[in-house]
Amino acid sequence: MRVNVYLPIFLGCREASSGGDFLVKVAVVIGSESDREKGLEAAKVLEKFGVEYDLRVLSAHRNPKDLEEYLDSSDADVFIAIAGLSAALPGYIASRTVKPVIGVPREVKVGGLDALLSIVQMPAGVPVACVGIDNAKNAAVLAVQMLALKEAKLAEKLREFRDRGSRL
Repeated sequence: MRVNVYLPIFLGCREASSGGDFLVKVAVVIGSESDREKGLEAAKVLEKFGVEYDLRVLSAHRNPKDLEEYLDSSDADVFIAIAGLSAALPGYIASRTVKPVIGVPREVKVGGLDALLSIVQMPAGVPVACVGIDNAKNAAVLAVQMLALKEAKLAEKLREFRDRGSRL
């Protein structure tokens, strides 16, 4: 499985690669380094299913040009966007792509309700799917379900996952 992990410029950039099991790909975009743990939770689930992914730290506020360039060049089939506070990242990504976007609200302030409402209250025509607060694992499973629509072997892995009681 090929895995790309990109850190913000101030921390340097690293890339780790290996082959992928499927011809589909998920982009996991986190708004800041403080969201890294949740991004890695999603990545771990995707790895278990053999799904290729990119993990990137890109803020809609702090480095919008880098985010724009990434969205223009990404070959991802599904985006997972993890953000707290104003949580603009999922909506911004959804406004720039026709691919599905799954938002993961972070519990930063107000119990995560501020981020949750920012993600689910999108204008008509710019939908963002949303999972529970801090539930990056469910975001990854939802991404796998979306990808399984065109990958029969991935659908079979999902059935096995459900047969095991949704345990990885």
